[in-house]
This record gives sequence, structure tokens and C-alpha cells, in this order.
Amino acid sequence: MLAPLSGFSDLPFRLVAREFGCPLAFTEMINALALSLRNVRTLSLLQSSPLDPDAFLRALDVLADCAYDVLDVNAACPVHKVTRKGEGAALLKSPETLSRIVSALVEHSLVPVTVKIRAGWDSRSINAPEIAKRIEAAGASAVCVHGRTRDQAYRGSADASVIGAVKKAVCIPVIASGDLFSSDAAAWVMEETGCDAAMIARGALGNPWIFRDLAAMGERAAESAAARRRAVPTVAEAQSVMEKHLALSVATHGPRVGVIGFRKCFIWYTRGLRNARLLRSRSGGASSVDEMKALIRELSAQPQPGAFS
Repeated sequence: MLAPLSGFSDLPFRLVAREFGCPLAFTEMINALALSLRNVRTLSLLQSSPLDPDAFLRALDVLADCAYDVLDVNAACPVHKVTRKGEGAALLKSPETLSRIVSALVEHSLVPVTVKIRAGWDSRSINAPEIAKRIEAAGASAVCVHGRTRDQAYRGSADASVIGAVKKAVCIPVIASGDLFSSDAAAWVMEETGCDAAMIARGALGNPWIFRDLAAMGERAAESAAARRRAVPTVAEAQSVMEKHLALSVATHGPRVGVIGFRKCFIWYTRGLRNARLLRSRSGGASSVDEMKALIRELSAQPQPGAFS
């Protein structure tokens, strides 16, 4: 499945991932209180407002007319502007509050409620197994565990042993997250921890093919890793995906915002492509659909294309 990625997980990004076999794609983390106030841009209203289950229930009312399959409580976001308000990974320090939120949502939600957590707040408070037990008791349908602490953010390595400990502690499905930059890495962590699924985050940036490879591994599990692995996409294949992603972005956000939003995706798509540094630099100044299409077409002219990450 596709993790929520701040600044990336808009509808076009998720649609591309789904096309390559991702069965479940999360939106960016959305602040429940801001949603309940029907104005997600009003940050000033959030800074002085306490976090409580009622805000989540009011947010459910706003979502009544939206189509979605899972409601996920994000207690894993490590960003300071989120945690300073007691949200995101800060909920790991308030297990009772998190339990009350989950319980209230489970009681009122028409779809499964899941929770995303981290190993703990810091190295001195690794409490993921305890948190997982609490949210299971509160009625959560699954728990996703990122193997880093909040203090680590995205530094260092994710600790697979914490994910394994959570799997042993609960009966609900456990989803692994952290350092899953290839299908082999996802397969390894699932085998090592016994978890039920893998959530791809940064490994999906510019690389929707990772979902195709994971699907192939599931279908051909008896074969060796080398036999299961799909071929690296050609430049022509990558160009086709980029053009489709750009078109979706423009259709969703309009020409100007769609192109601006696609710039960072272009950089990730061309990561690992030799001699594309100049094109990446130029993409930052692209302001029209035609300019961005021209940059995509120029990829064909680059010698020794190399592999896309």
C-alpha cells in the first residue's frame, strides 16, 4: 500500500500508484479539527485548539459524502509543527488519548479504522507493542508500524525487531513501514517480522514500478528473487508514465498549479538517470505544460540512460 506522503500524495500521485498495482493508497495526513471546521487552510484556528475525540467525530460528518475505504489515525508523523500541538507522533506519549480517539471513531465509522504509529517517541520510550495492544482493544482493524522513533524522524535505520514485537503482541493485521525502497526490502521485512503487509513511502517517489514488482513477487513467490524481479523500466516507459502523471496533475489542479506540483515529481522520476541533472535543474523553472512535456521528451536524447530508481 502507499503511505501518506506530505506534498506528494495528491490524487494524480495515488492514481499512478494504483495503476501499477497498489491496492490501497492513503491521502496526505489531514488534520481532523481543521476538517471538522471545514477549512483545512485555517492554521490559526488549529494552534490554539486542543486535540480531542469530538473533533474526529465532527470530521466524520464532513466526510459523509466522500468515498473512502479506510479511516487511518496518523500517530506517526514526526514533523515538529504537527507534534508540538499534541498530534501525530506526539500521541505516542498519550496512549489514553489515542485509545479514546480510536474507540470513538470505531463506534461511529462505517469503514475500518486503522492506526499508524512509530516505534516510540525516542530511544528511551519504545512503546509500540503497548500502544498496539491499546488500539487493538479500542477496536482498530489494523496497525501500521514505522520502525523509527519520532526523534529519528527519517534518519538512521528502521528497526524491524520493533515491528516483529508488535506482530507478536496483537492479533489484528500489522503493516510494516520504514526503509522499504525496493520490493526485495519489503519481502525481507515481511518474512523477518511475520507482518501482514508493507506500506511503501519514499520508495514510491518516482518509482510506481515498485508496486508492480511487489505484485509480481506475490504471484510468483516460489521463484527466486532474481527470477521474480521485473526489468528496469526503459526511458520510453518512464516517459509514458511521466506524461500520464503530468496530464492527471493538470486535469486535477489546473495548468499552472498542476505543472508546479509535477516539478518535484519530475526530479524523482529522473533520479538515477544519467546525464539528466541539467534537465532536473531546468524543470524548476518550467511554468507551462508544453515546457514540461518538452523536458520529458528530451530524456530520450540523453546518452547511456542507466536505470531508474
